Amino acid sequence: MGSGDRATGHPRRPGFQAERCRSQLLGRQAECGQLDRLLAAVRAGESRSLVVRGEAGVGKSALLEHLTKTASDCRVVGAAGVQSEMELAFAAVHQLCVPLLDRLDDLPEPQRDALGTAFGMRAGPAPDPFLVSLAVLSLLAAAAEDRPLVCVIDDAQWLDRASVQVLAFVARRLFAESVACVFAVRESGEADAADGLSGLPVMEVAGLRDDDAHALLSTVVLGQMDDQVRDQIITEARGNPLALLELPRDLPSLKLAGGFVAPAARTLSGRIEKSFQRRLERLPADTRQLLLLAAAEPLGDPVLLWRAADLLEDGVGIAAADAAEDMIDVGDRVRFRHPLVRSAVYRAASPEQRRSVHHALAEATDIEADPDRHAWHRAHGTAQPDEWTAAELEHSAARAQARGGLAAAAAFLERAAALTPDPGRRAERALAAAQATHQAGAPDNALKLLSIAAAGPVDDRRRGRIELLRAQIAFSMDRGRDSFALLLKAARRLQPYDPPLARETYLEAINAALFAGPLADNGQLKVAKAALSAPGTTGAPRPADLLLDGLTTLISDGYGAGVPSLQPALSAFTDPDLSPEQGLRWLWLAGTTAATVWDYETWDVLATRHIQLVRESGDAAMLPFALTALVAVNMIAGELGRAASLLEEVKTVCEAIGIAYPVHGFLLTAAGQGRQTDHDEMMGTVVAEATRRGEGSALIVSGWTTALLCNSRGRYEDALVAARQTTDHPQRETSAALGWALVEEVEAAARSGALDRAADAFRRLSERTGPSGTSWALGVQARSRALISSGADAEDHYREAIDRLGPTRIRGELARAHLVYGEWLRRERRRSQAREQLRTAHEMFTAMGMEAFADRAARELRATGETARKRSVETTGQLTPQESQIARLAREGLTNKEIAGRLYLSTRTVEYHLHKVFAKLGITSRNQLGRDAFRDL
Repeated sequence: MGSGDRATGHPRRPGFQAERCRSQLLGRQAECGQLDRLLAAVRAGESRSLVVRGEAGVGKSALLEHLTKTASDCRVVGAAGVQSEMELAFAAVHQLCVPLLDRLDDLPEPQRDALGTAFGMRAGPAPDPFLVSLAVLSLLAAAAEDRPLVCVIDDAQWLDRASVQVLAFVARRLFAESVACVFAVRESGEADAADGLSGLPVMEVAGLRDDDAHALLSTVVLGQMDDQVRDQIITEARGNPLALLELPRDLPSLKLAGGFVAPAARTLSGRIEKSFQRRLERLPADTRQLLLLAAAEPLGDPVLLWRAADLLEDGVGIAAADAAEDMIDVGDRVRFRHPLVRSAVYRAASPEQRRSVHHALAEATDIEADPDRHAWHRAHGTAQPDEWTAAELEHSAARAQARGGLAAAAAFLERAAALTPDPGRRAERALAAAQATHQAGAPDNALKLLSIAAAGPVDDRRRGRIELLRAQIAFSMDRGRDSFALLLKAARRLQPYDPPLARETYLEAINAALFAGPLADNGQLKVAKAALSAPGTTGAPRPADLLLDGLTTLISDGYGAGVPSLQPALSAFTDPDLSPEQGLRWLWLAGTTAATVWDYETWDVLATRHIQLVRESGDAAMLPFALTALVAVNMIAGELGRAASLLEEVKTVCEAIGIAYPVHGFLLTAAGQGRQTDHDEMMGTVVAEATRRGEGSALIVSGWTTALLCNSRGRYEDALVAARQTTDHPQRETSAALGWALVEEVEAAARSGALDRAADAFRRLSERTGPSGTSWALGVQARSRALISSGADAEDHYREAIDRLGPTRIRGELARAHLVYGEWLRRERRRSQAREQLRTAHEMFTAMGMEAFADRAARELRATGETARKRSVETTGQLTPQESQIARLAREGLTNKEIAGRLYLSTRTVEYHLHKVFAKLGITSRNQLGRDAFRDL
């Protein structure tokens, strides 16, 4: 029979899957019931996700088969992880989505382009993985419009990293789409790709009960069995169905009857795999060769299998498949009886045998249609360094990177480096592999690759690049006290050979020192002095160059010289023509710098622009941090409702992509709103994490918010302790929060009677606010000066503070100016005037949701003989946080598709939530959301 006849597939042995499914479902009524309830919910229009977790052989795949058979009225699509495909980006997602690609044109254009590029169907810039994720979510939702959709993913521990990211995202964002995502994951003691599924509902599949284990064992041992042997097998199998089916096969009938069984020394999965290997040894050589081909070929393509079989030295006939029919099923797809069979076959082969089958698979793979798999098999079929193969892998890495597959690119480059004959070129490819691996989020492996690059022949330029990447990896792993020193060392190394890159590295070092804060031992000053000795720019300076020059002047010479030198940089970053590359890389630091020099308007513009660029880039991982910066902008302005809405988006994004919340934004709003318990609970987490990571800037922020909260509650001595712990750091630390903490220290010290301390804090504060010259800076300075003044001077400064802050958006600081002025007037026994100021402060604080400050104003009002009036709060119909968030965005004019993209939901889910919003609020259209009755949304 020729290969063309074989391509039709070997007929499947009757009952091959059914027999296994029946045996491994024995005693699984509870698990089957849970899957049945999942299907019922999906049929009712809801979405469900489930991770089926258990050890190898416990029956996860059989439960998935039960699910697919029960879902006969649904559309079922599936995918399976394959260990050898873990480096091929989006392999599992592509497998899952291929049957649904007829709906591709229904997606919004950005999503359609991203998914098409990721699947290699069209050319374009590398898509962001989260835009790909949103595209898959939309595709599944569209497919489910006709009938419920069930997605079944087996062996999820072997999914490629890009697919795990996408499928975990989709599973977390499903809500009202009639879609089920069910994953089977092998339990192991090691970290694997499926760790990305954490947080999803889990069904643990344990071993069978003893009575069910006895019943299953009796189906495979038909002759006499000694009771002690039976008990030992059941004990060692721990209820594992596959073990109960396979372990007796290793025991001769005499041992089954007589009880002479050696104790086990291997793990259960190891024993099962060894059992398969012993059975493999009894098979003919051509059958073992066919099985090895199938184990090395992850696609399960019978045409490719037989084509490669013909290319082997002696050829492999159809009889080889017949001899292994209890281990493999060659039909429309090539299926192993169990994944352990595949791994047993591959492990049992010698390196030479593996290279032989990979070489055959490379030759059988169409290099035009699938160049990356051709390169991958060729690389595994090559024992010696080979430049042609290494170059082919390098091309595959470039294609993978263009599709957004950073993990795949890293794997291709790592193998390319290993196969490169020339030592210099090997070092360069190892460096490129380390860069890709770092970008793919595997810092430990990236450091190993850097060691390979450093071991080769490297010149000073390459050594500088190696040191830079090592420093960047250190900063990504731990934004603590050591990162800035590594970046500083790299910048000095690069300075003679690549001045522009060296200047960028100096700026990165300043940023790292800013994160390390007081724990960096004057880190900012050390970097600034080194940067001042570096050559200046040639030609037109980039925005990053201007920012570096301004920051080094600010750090070295203080605010008087630094503020004017920073103006060109801040203007450059507010320029509408700023490139997205420069914006994405440096806008966060530029915005922080604007806040440090008390330039609120510029800070607001830069933070808003940063979020816009992050949204356009699709970089969801960066979005929570960009949003947190805007939370601070709004909190300083007293716009706590807006800040709370942004925090809901932070939570939404973090939950969608499976990362921890950046706590700082929640800490700020808790302090601003006066929520002592919430603030204290978060403080423990922030301080512990900041101490562990050496991130001193977080300690400054937490100290400032503690002082703010204590001042709002009138606990001035506690506020002074928190403020002093924060401000007793080198004066040249450029930290916005340090300046704000000085504001709190002035008030706390003045109210506690520590006038010398208040005067010293004011001196340090005025060195920052005076050169700034903004209304925010001068208004806060005037208010602080008033607190340490007396008589007519104090009143003049209070009035100046109100006049300067009045025209700004910074309503919280203005309300505080009214409050402290009113308190001073009351102590001066000018009760009528005090009531006016305190009433204004109380109304402003109440409207902003600054409850502790509002209570402080109310107490002062009562001391003047007036009771503060309570403000009635409009009801929003008990909307959930997500409903409120969607209602806000709809009120701002966003379409359902735009809201879906913003919140990483499907359009159908947005429609579902809006329908509930309308019902709760008693309205019939989104236009009514703009009415005054719903202004508190």
